[in-house]
Amino acid sequence: MRSAWRWFALAALVVLADQLVKAVVLRHFAPGESRELTGFFNMVLVFNKGAAFSFLAQAPGWQAPLLTGFALVAAVVVSVLIIRNPQKKLLALGLGLILGGAIGNVIDRLRFGHVVDFFDFHALGWHFPAFNVADSAITVGVALLVLDILRNPQMDESPKAEIAASPAAHGE
Repeated sequence: MRSAWRWFALAALVVLADQLVKAVVLRHFAPGESRELTGFFNMVLVFNKGAAFSFLAQAPGWQAPLLTGFALVAAVVVSVLIIRNPQKKLLALGLGLILGGAIGNVIDRLRFGHVVDFFDFHALGWHFPAFNVADSAITVGVALLVLDILRNPQMDESPKAEIAASPAAHGE
């Protein structure tokens, strides 16, 4: 556990950054208000009662406790993986970002009943679904996990591998 502390500290920093930025946005924007910052990026205050990309956002309310429960279970699983693999830096970094992002969005669901989103990228009249710092951390974390898998494929000793290595497989 001793070497895992830094990954939990990273998760805590993600939660802190996420909640601070959300507090600033909530203080300076009215719901639905949008401010153009560049030709492709706006800040906008929207509330997401659903999951990623507003999935289930139109459901009558049962989704908030379900999504909160799912995120809490995921946080426990991710924490166990961090504790078991703190020396695997890329893996632990990705897991720390995912943990911080999940907790940041759970805090919103518990406080407000929805997630506060505000980053709005757009081009040619099409808007990517609004997102927040926690969502960004989760996305980067998942990308790091994929990169870790691609860089370090596990060589499990499966029955196929054992058969291929046996003398009988080589005609001996």
